[in-house]
Formats: sequence, C-alpha cells, structure tokens
Amino acid sequence: MGYVAVRGGGLAIEESLKLLEYQRAHSGVTLEPDAIRRAFPDAIDQVMGESSLYAPDLAALALKQARGSIEEAVFLLRAFRSTLERPYVSRAVDTSEMRVDRRISAAFKDIPGGQVLGATRDYSHRLIDFDLAHETPEDQRECAAELERHFGIEEGALDEALLAADTPTEGSASEGRYPKVLDYLRSEGILPICDNDDAEPVDVTMGALEFPCARSARLQTLSRGMTQAVEAFGYAAIRGYGPSHPTVGELRHGMAEVCVDVPGEERCDAEDAYYLGSIPLTEVESVFEVETEEAGVTTLSFEIGYGLVMGGAETKAIAMSVLDHCLDLGDARYPTQDEEFVLYHVDGVEAQGFISHLKLPHYVTFQSKLDTVRTARSHESDAEGSGAAPSDAEAADVEAHAAESDGGASPDEASAAVDATVDEKER
Repeated sequence: MGYVAVRGGGLAIEESLKLLEYQRAHSGVTLEPDAIRRAFPDAIDQVMGESSLYAPDLAALALKQARGSIEEAVFLLRAFRSTLERPYVSRAVDTSEMRVDRRISAAFKDIPGGQVLGATRDYSHRLIDFDLAHETPEDQRECAAELERHFGIEEGALDEALLAADTPTEGSASEGRYPKVLDYLRSEGILPICDNDDAEPVDVTMGALEFPCARSARLQTLSRGMTQAVEAFGYAAIRGYGPSHPTVGELRHGMAEVCVDVPGEERCDAEDAYYLGSIPLTEVESVFEVETEEAGVTTLSFEIGYGLVMGGAETKAIAMSVLDHCLDLGDARYPTQDEEFVLYHVDGVEAQGFISHLKLPHYVTFQSKLDTVRTARSHESDAEGSGAAPSDAEAADVEAHAAESDGGASPDEASAAVDATVDEKER
C-alpha cells in the first residue's frame, strides 16, 4: 500500500520539522546509540525483528532519532533496509544446532539435557524497584561484581564470553546444543515426521502478498509483524476465536549460525559454506490436540504450530505458533484463521501509515460528505414543515446529489483543490 504526499505547505512543514528537532535538542540529554543498545536490549530486539534487519547499532540509532517510539524506529529501519543490496541468500538455519542459553518445555518436566531457565522475568514479582531511580554507574559495577562472585565467574570473563559467542571455536561443536524435545513424540509416531521442504521460500519484502499464501510467506509475515498485534491475535485465538488451548512443547533461545554458499556455485556442502556470523533467535513449537475422522471413526492426535522470531521476544514467538496453526486450519468461521485478515493487519508499518494518513488533509472528500448531510437534512426539514414524508423523487434527488458529490471530482482535481486550500491557508 502506498501514499502520495500532499503538495503545498512546504514552508509550514519545514518549520514543523525544525520545531520537532528543537524539542529533541532542547531536552539537554543525549544518549549514545551504544548506551541505548545496552540499556534497552528488548526494545532493540523488537525494532530489529519488525524491521527484518539484524543491525543492533542502527536499531539503537533509529530509536534515538524516533525519541523512543518503537513504531517510528521500525519505519526508519525498514526504509533504510530497502536501500541495501542483497548479494547473497543464506542457507536455511538449522535451529537444532543453536547454541542455547534458555530452553524450557511446558509439556514435559524431564527433557533430554534438562530444562534451562536462563535469564527470565517469568517468575518475578512485577514490583517497581525504586532503588534504580538513584543508581549510579558505580552501583552497577558493584552489582555486577557481586553477581559474578555469586556465579563463580572471573571478573570480565562474562563480557569476553558474550563477545566470543558470535565466533565458533574448536572443540565447542556440542557446547550449548540440545536435542529437540518433540523428537521424543515423533519417535513414538504421535507426531508426524516432516521432510525438509527445499522449495524456494517466498520473500514478502520483494512483492505483494498473494492469497492463499505459501507457508514461508505466512511465517515471514508473522515474524516481522507488529509484536503487540501478533500477541493480541494469538490471545484472541486461545480465548475462543480459534483452536483449542496449546501447550508449549519447547521454547528455546540462543545463537544460530548464518552461512552462505560459495559464491558462483549453485549449492555447496554445509562444511564448505561461508560462516557470516550468528544471530539471536527464539524458537517455539506448540502442541495442539485435534480430532481427526477417518471412515467414520474419530481419533485424537496432535499437530504443531511453529514460531521463530529474531531476538528474545518469547511471547510473540508463542503467539506466532498459535497463529501458524490457526492459519493452517483455515476455518472461515474464525477471523484468526483468515489469512487475509491476520496477515494484512499484523504489519505495524502498514497499520501506522494508514491510520496516520487520517491526519492529512481530506478537505475535498469531507466537503462532499458535508454537502450530502446538509442536503438530506434540508429535505427532511421541508418534509416536516409540510407534514409529508419526502417523495420518492426527492429521495432520488438526494441520492443523486450524494453520488455526484462523491464521484464528481477526479483524483487530479481533488489533489489540485487540496493544494489550493493549503496554499491559501499558508498565505
């Protein structure tokens, strides 16, 4: 969907932007992008995930420019992303090889490798820590040093480990790697074993959505969708506007390697591919109990919903797995199972753009509606004064006037009228 900027009023717009910049600079407070990135990692993850661009420093810069507005930062980063070349397409990421730092299952207490809680606020009391209002850098260093002693970490070793997490080392092939929990159910035949689909994935950033969607397009749209929208639709599906309540079979977060094939070759072996780096991912496999009927016999079985997002947006990944299953069912009775309804309305940039455009001049169209209402009321008043209801001919005149008002101005004439009105106000 695109929008055409209104011409005219250029000076007023320039002054408005200067005022916006003045409000930012007048605060007297500035934060380095690196400080924003370190202080607000969850916000950075959301901006990158909805922008489909892994660039922590640029996401922090966009967040600074947007004065903390997530939706505006996403708009800025997506716009920048659209200017970049795409020389390579990576190989499919193997999440079973992810270096995991958090891994839980709501389906099983005991899982191969054990549950790994990692860092999470899931079990915390949501109480404001007023001590943070007066925290100083020295307080932070003392807190970090105390926790390093508690965990038995040498001073500075944790920072070095985090920096080295993006670089594979010899002898660490199995470090932090765990088997998939649901492989246990697949081995029992309770869950189907799906073959790898090597079909070329649909890239929704290079073309418009077409319905029905390929699953790759569906997953990509959900993954880059507005976090709150995906969560809201997923919540609605669980509450009764979709399938049954899911169970999180496995949620895992960690670093996944990104590799590309040797340039100039159609396809090379995995060991010959070039390693570009690792990115943080959160993956969720949710289990849904379903009824299937064959030859008049109803049986129970399980199906899987899948979610994968950049960063640590765990709630979004779970909601995505719910919507993936919903859209796979495609029951028209539920809006959460309607591809067009869900996929069109989870895109944050599209939503922001369409709603924000309502602030732009709509002088011509509103005058048309105003004329229609005035004409209708005039006919009603005349009818009341004469004590008779408006005749069919009078009603037809009102409808004809409304149609003429709505369609009488061509787009060019409407644009010219808007330009003239804006210029008039500026003068």
